[in-house]
Amino acid sequence: MYLVVTRAFPPELGGMQSLMWGLSKELSKNFMIKVFADHHESHKDFDKNTNFTIERVGGIKFFRKIRKAQLIDEVSKEKKIEGIISDHWKSLELLKSNKKKYCLIHGKEINHPKGSRLNTRILKVLNNIEKVVANSNYTKNLAIQIGVNEEKITVINPGVDPVKKLKKQSVEKVESLLKVKSPRLITVSRFDKRKNHEKIIMAIRNLKQIYPDIVYICIGHGDEEENIKKLVNELDLNSQVMFFKDISDDLKNSLLANSNIFVMPSIIHKSSVEGFGIAYVEAAHYGIPSLGGKDGGAADAIDHDKTGLICDGNNLDDIYSSLNSMIENKKYIELGKNAKEYVAKFQWEKIMEEYKKILN
Repeated sequence: MYLVVTRAFPPELGGMQSLMWGLSKELSKNFMIKVFADHHESHKDFDKNTNFTIERVGGIKFFRKIRKAQLIDEVSKEKKIEGIISDHWKSLELLKSNKKKYCLIHGKEINHPKGSRLNTRILKVLNNIEKVVANSNYTKNLAIQIGVNEEKITVINPGVDPVKKLKKQSVEKVESLLKVKSPRLITVSRFDKRKNHEKIIMAIRNLKQIYPDIVYICIGHGDEEENIKKLVNELDLNSQVMFFKDISDDLKNSLLANSNIFVMPSIIHKSSVEGFGIAYVEAAHYGIPSLGGKDGGAADAIDHDKTGLICDGNNLDDIYSSLNSMIENKKYIELGKNAKEYVAKFQWEKIMEEYKKILN
């Protein structure tokens, strides 16, 4: 039996939540598992529909971390517990259990200067566990740079579930919304500096001169939302940029499936970095190619010039010319076909085979 310790889990929404849900669900098909997750106001309805045990821990963040560690240490005394799998080094920091420990790393949470207080804490955890699971080669190299023992690191990309059939009602709604809009660009992510919405919108201003019916669909919310909307207004792009948030998964997927290019040329902002970019893989599921940034782990999710393009997210001209080259002669159609084939390797069933190698 394995214990899964996570700070991010459904019904809360987000990329990490989806990753830990997918991992837990797939682990449960191969092993007995018990998940320790944070309390969520609507978790009861969600938890009763799972085929594994979920223990929720509530309270103030500091005390929650202590309480969770105590509960895990108590449960891990049982002989049947083979190991502990965590989504974050902080979730292992207070554990006293001598069971084998495995920690997923994602990029930004370990991106702290070598020798700093946080770096010292990170290394104390990661260099004293069984395996460190990096979500991309970029994250692996980052971990080595900050002092993690290379022999402990293995790269396992995040997995995705098979595509669900879209509801007719959502598809019809999207067709009505977009009508003759073309080409269609889309970003599904939080609005923060790292995701680079600002430069995408500036590129749209230039692309609009060639493609007057272009549309850019932004799905998400976050700290930069008002700044981005202000920029759209200043550049007179209200007819070209559409904002959506708090929409159903089915509507989100219908918008994605009816787009031409997924755009997220991420950059490094302070210590925040895109370790992988599961959104590129989710877009590829629907035959949508992506434009990603060279800073981060996008290269693990995008096969450059085959399933999309990698550009310099700090360079507006590079973003513009990359998008234009994908739109010209509808190159995105060929890239999208390749992306749909490429995405098969990220199915959870195949990703789990990589986990089995380190767990067994």
